[in-house]
Amino acid sequence: MSGNRPFRVLRAKPLWIANGVITGVLALLFTVFYVGANIDPVDHMEKLPVGLVNADKGAAVGGKQVNLGAQITGSIEKSTASGDRIDWKVMDEKGMKEELGEGKLYGALVVPADFTSATTALTGTATTDTPARPTLTVLTNQSAGSMGSSLARTATTQAAANASLQVGKELTAQSTGQAKLPAAARVLLADPAAVTVEDGHPLHSHSGLGLTAFYYALVLVVCGMLSANVISGQVDHALGYTHNDMGPLRLHRPLIRATRVQTLAISSTLMAGLSLLMGTLVMVGAVGIMGMDASHLPLLWLYSVCAIAVSGIGALTLLAVFGTPGMLVVTLVFIAMAVPTAGATTPIEALPGFYRFLAEFEPLRQITGGIRSILYYDAQADAGLARGWVMMAAGLVAAALFGFGVLRWYDRKGLHRIPAETKPEKAAVPA
Repeated sequence: MSGNRPFRVLRAKPLWIANGVITGVLALLFTVFYVGANIDPVDHMEKLPVGLVNADKGAAVGGKQVNLGAQITGSIEKSTASGDRIDWKVMDEKGMKEELGEGKLYGALVVPADFTSATTALTGTATTDTPARPTLTVLTNQSAGSMGSSLARTATTQAAANASLQVGKELTAQSTGQAKLPAAARVLLADPAAVTVEDGHPLHSHSGLGLTAFYYALVLVVCGMLSANVISGQVDHALGYTHNDMGPLRLHRPLIRATRVQTLAISSTLMAGLSLLMGTLVMVGAVGIMGMDASHLPLLWLYSVCAIAVSGIGALTLLAVFGTPGMLVVTLVFIAMAVPTAGATTPIEALPGFYRFLAEFEPLRQITGGIRSILYYDAQADAGLARGWVMMAAGLVAAALFGFGVLRWYDRKGLHRIPAETKPEKAAVPA
């Protein structure tokens, strides 16, 4: 037999068409999910939560009590300059600090307590000889996501600058009838407030600028997904359904017939057990070897183990239900659709509507929220940890109902992986 005969398959059009369709669709889908989600976050941004705090105590000016801070926060809240892109949340300092510490705000603008008194001092109506320039403080929150914090910082800084100019116009008009101010004072009065930027929720140096939670969660999901592929293949080999090629050697075991439901149960049990090992090694590698900043280590370990187990069992379910195409489905669900909607690089509020819908149930986003709460927010339930646990439990239940339900139907219909052997009919004995 000629050694070139196998290459004749390259002449088969179905081979090219089938593989071309599959690889082409994958290339297109990955492009749409990754590039489409991040191509214009500013234009798609809607209701990005930013705090607005007025701590100004006001001051008496011309016999009247004036509070410029209230004017500033009121004008910013009512401003239509940002449209619906920013969701200004008026609150006090305590509430602002709590929500920054739970990742519910991407930033904040704070009007200090002495803002009115420091501002009116610039008009010469105050007794201070060298009035200090008032400040408006912009707070960032990298723990909620670096891009989201950057978008909030840009919008908040612009709002603060516009508010300063508006206050400057009012003060300039009020000082017209007073003694003439020096030129330098008039320039300062036109734009009285200085804008300073501070970190509203500082992170440790080994926190990846707020990205370690995302990458840690991604490792957990990838471990579950890839392990599912390995475990599925090894269980099939152990049951004798497939060969196992080890370099030039081909290993094969005697066939042990198992229903599809039994096979998934065996694979899921193996995944649950090995998740203990994988979760431990992930934490040892990240915290012990690489030095990632982390606290609540027992909780982090438990959450890691459960995240790998749930991701792995979900992937095993898809592999069992869809067969060979299952790995493509797993890749799309756990990687292609998950990474852009995790809310780590681009905030959920800056994604197109379709991606926001995916983010409601995509596993990576839920797991990232829980890890972020453990690493950055003192494991507060409201900071994403409770949602993470609930969504993982819901995902596990959904995978079990879907997987075992469909596979039980396969078994009842006699759609076995290897058809039962039929007994040969006995030959008729001549009379």
